[in-house]
Amino acid sequence: RRLSRRPAVTLLDMFLQHARARPRQPLLRFQEEIYTFEDVDRLSNRAAWALCRRLGLRGGRTVAVFLPNEPAYLWTWLALAKLGCPMACLNCNVRGRALRHALEAAQATLVLASPGERGHRG
Repeated sequence: RRLSRRPAVTLLDMFLQHARARPRQPLLRFQEEIYTFEDVDRLSNRAAWALCRRLGLRGGRTVAVFLPNEPAYLWTWLALAKLGCPMACLNCNVRGRALRHALEAAQATLVLASPGERGHRG
């Protein structure tokens, strides 16, 4: 039903609605850390600001994300959604030709990777 609305209600819309209604409610637990809706909203705003100001990222540019399963993945995704940038999710375990193919298929203008992925050859 929500998808039939014009404009459609997105996951970002739903996240922001919950963040306004329940800012201090836990959203994510990772190891011993707990992140509230407010925490994740703040961190995604910081990430969006950095991507925009430091990298010149603008809406409509596809960004390939090559991050492990960790909290930064969530606020990176939200930051890109806030900027209006489609996100191509890349499996961080893929290497070599499969990774090259995924990057080419995504037609991304930017790749975001964790420091542990830099310079890795497979």
